[in-house]
Formats: sequence, C-alpha cells, structure tokens
Amino acid sequence: MNIGINARHLIEHKLEGIGWYSFEILNRMVQLRPDDHFYFYYDRKIKPLVEGKNITNVIVYPSARSPHLFRFWFDVRLPRLFKKNKIDFFFSPDGFISLATSIPQIAVIHDLNFEHYPNDVPKHILKYYKKYMPLFAKRAKKIVTVSDFSKKDICGTYKVDQSKVSVIYNGGNSIYKPLEDNHKKQFKREQNQKRPYFVYVGSLHKRKNIQRMFEAFNDFNKGGKFDLIVIGEPMWGKEFQRTQISSHIKILGRKSGIDLSRWVASSEALIYVSYFEGFGLPVLEGMMAGVPVVTSDITSIPEVGGEAVVYVDPFNVKSISNGMSIAIEKYDLYAKLGPIQADKFSWDKAADELNHIFTHDIIDLD
Repeated sequence: MNIGINARHLIEHKLEGIGWYSFEILNRMVQLRPDDHFYFYYDRKIKPLVEGKNITNVIVYPSARSPHLFRFWFDVRLPRLFKKNKIDFFFSPDGFISLATSIPQIAVIHDLNFEHYPNDVPKHILKYYKKYMPLFAKRAKKIVTVSDFSKKDICGTYKVDQSKVSVIYNGGNSIYKPLEDNHKKQFKREQNQKRPYFVYVGSLHKRKNIQRMFEAFNDFNKGGKFDLIVIGEPMWGKEFQRTQISSHIKILGRKSGIDLSRWVASSEALIYVSYFEGFGLPVLEGMMAGVPVVTSDITSIPEVGGEAVVYVDPFNVKSISNGMSIAIEKYDLYAKLGPIQADKFSWDKAADELNHIFTHDIIDLD
C-alpha cells in the first residue's frame, strides 16, 4: 500500500506535543510496515526527522500555517498528490484531513480543548477549529485519540459513533530516567547554584494554567528555599501576566533531549496543573524520571497518573500550593510509584495498536 502522511509538525528543534507524537509513532510505523511505501507530505523544506527506504518526502507549498491556507493545502494541493502518488489512505497526526478526496483517512484528534475553553484560542484559529473539526470527525473513516476522556468528549460533542473512535495511549521518551543522587546534586550545582527547584515543562499556553502555578509557587515558597524552573515557549505569543514572577521563578525557554531530561530528573517535583488535557505527556515523563508529579485531578490526567501522582484542584491556588508541600514531604513514595505507573505506557505499544488499525480497519473499510 501507499500511505500518505501529514508531516507538517515534524520540524527539527521545534517538536511540541503533536510533533513528538508524529516523530515517535511514525518512526515505528515505517519499520513495522516495510512492504508499504510512505509519502511524507511537508509544507516547508526541512531536514527529515524520520528516515527509511520506504519513505518519499514531498514538499507541498505553500506553507500551511494559517487558517486561510489550511483548506488550500488539504483540499487542493494534497488531493492532486494523492492521485499522483496513488495513495491508498491518509494518516493525519493533528486531526486535519482533506474534505476533497474519497480515499480513507485516519484522523488523530488529541482533544477538543477549544470547544470547552474557546477564549484560550486566538479568534482566527478558533473559527477554523469550530467549523472544520466536526467535519473532519464526520469524514474520517477512523478516529484515533489518546485517552478515554477524549473519546467520550469527541463522541458526545460531535455525535460520533463510539465504534469509530479508538483509544491509543501515548508513550514517553526513553531519555527520561531516574538519576542517582550524586548526579542530581552535581546537576543542581552546575545549573542552578545548588538550589533545589520544581520544574514545569510545556508550552506557555493559557490552558496550562501558568498564572495559577506561579501564584501557588509563591505561596508555597514564602521562605525562598526553592526555585521554579519553567521550560517552554509561548504558543500563541505572550499569554500570561508576569506580575507573579519572582526572583525564584526562572523561565528558560525551549530545551530538549538529555538536557531537558536532566532538568526534570534533578527536580524536587514536576508541576503540571493544566486544566484541560487530552493526555498530559509531561505527567508521564515526570513519572518516568522518578520524581513526584503535582498535577490536576480532572480531564484525562487521572488516566495517566493513576495512584502515583499528587492530585490538586487546578482552579484552586491553595490546593496547588499544598500539593507542592506534599510532594516534598512524600518525595520517596512518589519517586518510587511513578516509574511503576509509567511502565504501563509505551510508544512501541502505541505503534503496534495503530498498526493493527492500518492493517485491519482501513483495509476492511476500503
């Protein structure tokens, strides 16, 4: 079979949530299906992050990074290439599919945050999502999502039959591993002047609840003993107020790879109090790194954290502050429970489950 891939998010040094999902899943899929040929459709000239003898990389202009170009890219440019490349079906890790082709399509819809918190999304993006995501959900032959919470939300909001939606949990990056105490001390000495710290990893997006996290940290840290390290960049521009930033809150911007994993594994705890998640990958990777995780008790996150994290009310600053105290008091307990819970998730398992859909559901549906 010839399989078309939406590869728009595979951008070197700029992998965010969907980009990492694309990278981890597609690296495995091309190996699991050596007899199939994959056409990776990019919207800009970049260094390919997924390689294989059974991959053809295709640059499809113009760059589709705004709503007025999304439709042109997906509904005009791609259908022509589907015919030229004799594509049997199309896989889209970001949920966007073509409404102008009859070939089967698999849409990965991670969550519907914009339906519940429309003010968190720029108006021009929101308008596109509100109009087209229901159409994508209806047109897709199969929908993959990343939690039972998201499946119920998609089926309920868009009136999609449950049999059409498959839940395939994410995995975590294998670079996240516990560090020995002496390595943690060395890292803190070299990177943070020996000071203990909490860490947040993720985009600085409104739904990540950055402002309340800052307020809670300042409430917890009245004695000034700890720092809060913030690793990430604004998603839609600078969206959070800086009035709560103290000298103990340090925004480092983007980090990746081993460097990022060491920031996490050397922390006192990872803080991730987002109020809406389809999965919550930093929660999983914090557990993999063997540190306590302080996180929200709503949406999909309890599916990921199980009994191995400190749950808080993301809308209550005092609850978040108390969660930080619990993480310090019960560090050893949660550092032990986290990796055990994290072992339930893996990208290899996710790829195997997706491969089953490729092999059975799509062939049957075609």
